Amino acid sequence: MSTIANNIAKVATRIREAAQAVARDPDEVRLLAVSKTQPAEAIRLACDAGLQDFGENYLQEALEKQASLSDLSVTWHFIGPIQSNKTKLIAEHFDWVHSVDRLKIAQRLSDQRPAHLPALNVCLQVNVSGEASKSGCDPQAVYPLAHAIAALPRLRLRGLMTIPEPTEDPAEQRAAFARLRQLQNGLDLELDTLSMGMSQDLEAAIAEGATWVRVGTALFGARSPASPIATAAPPHE
Repeated sequence: MSTIANNIAKVATRIREAAQAVARDPDEVRLLAVSKTQPAEAIRLACDAGLQDFGENYLQEALEKQASLSDLSVTWHFIGPIQSNKTKLIAEHFDWVHSVDRLKIAQRLSDQRPAHLPALNVCLQVNVSGEASKSGCDPQAVYPLAHAIAALPRLRLRGLMTIPEPTEDPAEQRAAFARLRQLQNGLDLELDTLSMGMSQDLEAAIAEGATWVRVGTALFGARSPASPIATAAPPHE
């Protein structure tokens, strides 16, 4: 068994045990492999081990991987900050976008989604911790923004996403994820997705209702230094 396959098995066990600990069906929680800065060969090994969903942050890097892995059945998720000049390629080449945080970006994704593809699955990213360095809309803006996005014809709003301030305190982890769940529960929309939790806090996220956990380090090991593509990316608008 490859190292990646072994790591996938370990993470799957963590997900199953975390769900069972709070009387949830483990099948309700899906694993999104965060493959940014990982080579295409690592994604191929993960596919061989049974994974299908991969999350990328850097558009050009992702497009190169998609081209080299076109023989695989992969569901591609964009999970990084989005600049306006990137929306067309994201709309054309991804199945999910977890990082929509402005109506302008959502409108462009909807307008540029090709007609022959199904509606683009999107999550509204919320900055639950109020960090100035983090992307995501203010919690107070969730209600009007979610309703505006849900009305766009070529998008399917699936739910909310967050990346809370890192902490090793399980109670603080759960409190941040609970805020996102409560925001979603307050929306009178048919939503089925809470994208929250990463390698270090997936148990807390699952306890608070996560349906996608975005895991990179625990699957692929520590990331290599950011690629030139990543470091050259312009700041989030």
